[in-house]
Amino acid sequence: MTPLKSKPRKGSRVRRAVVAGAVALTLSAGGATAWALDRFVVQHVEISDVAAYQASQTGTSQGTTAATTSDSSAVTTDTSYVSDSSNINISTVTTGSGDSTVTYYVADVVLDGATTLQSAFANNSFGENITETTSAIAEANNAVFAINGDYYGFRDTGIVIRNGVVFRDDGARQGLAFYRDGTVKVYDETATTAEQLLADGVWNTLSFGPSLLDNGEVADGIEDVEVDTNFGNHSIQGEQPRTAVGIIDENHLVFVVVDGRSPGYSAGVTMTALAEIMQGLGATTAYNLDGGGSSTMYFIGELVNNPLGENKERGTSDILYIAQ
Repeated sequence: MTPLKSKPRKGSRVRRAVVAGAVALTLSAGGATAWALDRFVVQHVEISDVAAYQASQTGTSQGTTAATTSDSSAVTTDTSYVSDSSNINISTVTTGSGDSTVTYYVADVVLDGATTLQSAFANNSFGENITETTSAIAEANNAVFAINGDYYGFRDTGIVIRNGVVFRDDGARQGLAFYRDGTVKVYDETATTAEQLLADGVWNTLSFGPSLLDNGEVADGIEDVEVDTNFGNHSIQGEQPRTAVGIIDENHLVFVVVDGRSPGYSAGVTMTALAEIMQGLGATTAYNLDGGGSSTMYFIGELVNNPLGENKERGTSDILYIAQ
């Protein structure tokens, strides 16, 4: 006699469905967590020794792409540095009052040649999610002055040329190109290639943006530009800490770091307000770099600004710097 099979009760089916759904949700969440860790946390090193790679690409010895030794004739103060290759002056500006107070730092820089402005990567490595503080990268490269770069390592797109060497060629946005002759231009990455830019004399590129000034006038639509369209634009909207570079003349640059998210000390600025700051400093071309907790200025072994009002730096993937 075949034993009778008991009919599952409705409650049992519901409980099993709930358990199955919970397992599926957990697996889904686990997959998302693994993806997020891989995308934003896990290091993906493409070049483990950038100095050696640059030397191999340029046919020079390591560390000879530009001057890297201290200039013993340099004259320094707490806010200035004058050498045969660069003249740097740092100033602090505070505007507004109360919770509307804004504090920013300006570095007026005159160089003897365009290649005096160099770039360096965190841990001397190229890839994604490789980070060090601006100060640590600066110290490793004997820098007298540095600011955070474009945080190229957050994304896998853009054109990345640094110190005359191509590292990435995947045009995606509005970039900034520093040429060996001292000119600096905003350009459309999708309309050219890294090799063409190199052939045209480009020394460094930055891939973030947007461009802040067009022929000295505040650029249209800068509050709506999306730097990373796959993740939205939230990180660059509203009043935020900012980093920008402006061009006054050939080999005459101005760098600005605006602190923010610190009511009473510095609220941060909008993109338009940043453009107006650069315009007021005499720049005709200006470009927005990575901001937020990354916004950092370094000068003669010290952190100049006060990131997020906590006097603590966040790691970044790259810097622009001037060596001693």
